[in-house]
Amino acid sequence: MQDAAPEVAYWWVNHGPEGAREIEGGYLWRAKGRTGRAGGSDALTQPLPGDVIFSHRAGLIGAIGVVLERVRTSPAPGEARARTGGEPGWLLPVRFEKLREPLAPRRHRAALKAVMPHKGAPLRADGTASAAYLSAVPLPLAKLLDELCGGELARVMGEVAIESDGQLAGAGLEERIWQRADLEPAAKRELVSARGGRGVFRANVERVETACRVTGVLDRRHLRAVHIKPWHACDDRERLDGCNGLLLGPHIAQLFSRGHISFADNGELLLSEQLNRFVKKAWGLERARAAQPFRPEQRAYLKFHRAHVFERLSAGRRR
Repeated sequence: MQDAAPEVAYWWVNHGPEGAREIEGGYLWRAKGRTGRAGGSDALTQPLPGDVIFSHRAGLIGAIGVVLERVRTSPAPGEARARTGGEPGWLLPVRFEKLREPLAPRRHRAALKAVMPHKGAPLRADGTASAAYLSAVPLPLAKLLDELCGGELARVMGEVAIESDGQLAGAGLEERIWQRADLEPAAKRELVSARGGRGVFRANVERVETACRVTGVLDRRHLRAVHIKPWHACDDRERLDGCNGLLLGPHIAQLFSRGHISFADNGELLLSEQLNRFVKKAWGLERARAAQPFRPEQRAYLKFHRAHVFERLSAGRRR
């Protein structure tokens, strides 16, 4: 497991009687105001899209989930509705993926104890579930859990990233940008707008690029400003840097963001081996405009795109 970006938070849920239904249904639900267990219903308001949840039920971590959306008000689902009398609660949409080999935490009590949080720990000293429903997981514990699960976290997050078309990580980051205390509201707005290719970022890109690199279209009304290094992988400066952007036709922008195409430093168009040959022909990719070299400032971003986006995302979707 690689060092996680600070924008991703980790959680541990000790499922109750409705655990199997929650995992299959893709959610967590708690009645509002429930305080009978540590980390009660209010804890569900804290996770953000893209956060990771280790699912503990019946003595096993049998699934890993990724938060899909912010918490919402919802009646109790399924059989819990009759038990709660229809009272509203918090529902957190989560995409759970079952592990190939469930993990029994009790077999690793000593190792887990060394990195377990002192307050609100999800496990007791004997390795059984504590009273905490949803607990924050510090990074050292998350790394150990991933190691004990055989590195399954990368597979789960990869599956979810493909299904969400890469948008999930950005949604969580937007939430965290708005929560930051070190930025003025206007700066927050510009960073969030940059994700959609708008605002200051768009203006900065237009100072560097003048036309679509593939079709040659000059009319900017029909071009999108897209990041070369994906927005969710950037720091604040990179998110607004005009050299980290291209002006592309909407269909070309989609191919670029999904890793179906990229560019060499000399401007040559690179086509993924997984790209549908009929798309190549229909969209004129084999007749792209003459290559024009990129600026030195752009080449570092292109290197990232070729290493981390090109072929990798397209290959994942092919599978």
